[in-house]
Amino acid sequence: MINIDYSLVYVTDDRIINDSEFFHVLEKSLQGGASLVQLREKSLNTKSFYERAVKTKTICDRYGIPLIINDRLDIALATDATGLHIGQKDLPLKVARKLLGGNKIIGLSISNKHQAIESNNLEVDYIGLSPVFSTNTKTKDLDRPLGLEGIKTISQLSNKPIVSIGGIDKTNAANIMQYGSNGIAVVSAISKAANPKLATEQLKNIVCQTGTKQ
Repeated sequence: MINIDYSLVYVTDDRIINDSEFFHVLEKSLQGGASLVQLREKSLNTKSFYERAVKTKTICDRYGIPLIINDRLDIALATDATGLHIGQKDLPLKVARKLLGGNKIIGLSISNKHQAIESNNLEVDYIGLSPVFSTNTKTKDLDRPLGLEGIKTISQLSNKPIVSIGGIDKTNAANIMQYGSNGIAVVSAISKAANPKLATEQLKNIVCQTGTKQ
């Protein structure tokens, strides 16, 4: 199994249309200490997504940071990414694992206790708890926010590393770690920051200093 640091995941912001700005923020997040990058694109056509993924992987490789592709198995395969993140309504996990093989990582979105318990027996490497708090990044099909108690409950039920996402920033990151998360994933807290590198450094310091209380 690949050893992955889930402490701070930068989920790329597909609202950034300009490539120059997009890759500037990406590189600053890596310089600031992002431990994993998830490339998420909901509106690009396949060719454009592929091209952005190739450049993203080149930059991630330069910093020695793994790249996960959101939803798109074809893009993950085509770019030889480290892995794939899928939701409950995406390609079935068994199919994704069969096509990706055992040397890639797969993350699965979880939004309730039932899904968390179910994932214990699935061939996934980590679970993404979503949403923890209300967020404006994803406006459709969101489940009710789990809150801190939701993280605590699921951390006690799950045998997988937990990455929490949804409305997370430097004001609440410490609490999320204290309530049982193994890491955090953020979009706006980095992409919308006046200084993305500094914002990443601050978040990384918080999660590393706090740790997980079990």
